[in-house]
Amino acid sequence: MKSLIEVIARALVDHPDSVSVEEVTQEQSTIYRLSVHPDDMGKVIGKQGRIAKSLRTVVNAMAAKENQRVTIEIV
Repeated sequence: MKSLIEVIARALVDHPDSVSVEEVTQEQSTIYRLSVHPDDMGKVIGKQGRIAKSLRTVVNAMAAKENQRVTIEIV
């Protein structure tokens, strides 16, 4: 899951080396914190949050196959 988020985020940004994903496991869910270069923040979020929403949709579909709950935070 972590690698999927990294691959998608690196394809979107101008500074792919500064993309990092931190995984935080809780009792019933997993939180992935995506951090990117400050100049690329708009590219990851998109207009009105459309790209961020699409990223969350893809990751949630993958998590549903594995019976997991996943949250993505863009920091």
